[in-house]
Amino acid sequence: MIELLQWRIGDTRITCIPESCQSYPLKNIIPDANADRLEVHRSWLAPHFLEGQDGLLISVHGLLVESRGKRILVDTCIGPHMPGHENSIVFLKNLEAAGFSPGDIDVVMCTHLHFDHVGWNTTLIDGQWVPTFPNARYLYARREWDHWNNARDKGFAMTFAECVSPVMEAGLVDLIDMDHAITEEVRLLPTPGHTPGHVSVLIDSRGEQAIITGDMVFHPVQWAEVNWLTGGDGDRDQAVETRCRIRDRYADTGVLIIGTHFASPTAGYISKNGDEGYWFKV
Repeated sequence: MIELLQWRIGDTRITCIPESCQSYPLKNIIPDANADRLEVHRSWLAPHFLEGQDGLLISVHGLLVESRGKRILVDTCIGPHMPGHENSIVFLKNLEAAGFSPGDIDVVMCTHLHFDHVGWNTTLIDGQWVPTFPNARYLYARREWDHWNNARDKGFAMTFAECVSPVMEAGLVDLIDMDHAITEEVRLLPTPGHTPGHVSVLIDSRGEQAIITGDMVFHPVQWAEVNWLTGGDGDRDQAVETRCRIRDRYADTGVLIIGTHFASPTAGYISKNGDEGYWFKV
């Protein structure tokens, strides 16, 4: 039985629904990274976010936010669309272990439309991709949808035709502004750069706050090394500007940061460490 991470932010509850966690060589994830600089941060990255000499631990998971009677699923992982994942239903099994069925979900919020955030938007039934969460409204930032719908080269949104378009065709999509409020406690933060319409999610309840990052920051080391870009960062300058803006705004504020790809324990706090820069403490 898997242990599901949970956090309480005021009246809201957030549950991590995992799909996978693997170690990848540093340069495979962050081509700009420097091994010597990584070593500087080892004391606070290990053991949770590093494995061995330069292996970055990367988790793929969704986050279920319960707020004001709504069950909001933020991102739906890789799903059965990529090599090695064809028969994987671990995400749906873990959703069930958390006490929810696909029919219980009211809102599916995709932070962006890359393949590892939309994978379980759909399920293959009788040779057709149909919405996995039939009672949910799926929320896509209008800017994000317009970009990928019109893009000839889908890049990291390579499952757009199987995972994104069928939900639109089923009439379950709401195209929203990048600062949309889902409930009085849950709203979006525009965090473009990784993709044009990328959003993070701000939870604000009873004086407590948390942010679900999406891929605005992919690995905790990027809070310290904001210029380290992943291969998926579409607009390099804007990705760095966004990370700096969020880091400077929320460091040392007590706002819980929940990383969409951060390995367990997944959540912590941005802190400024004097003249030595920033770090992430769990």
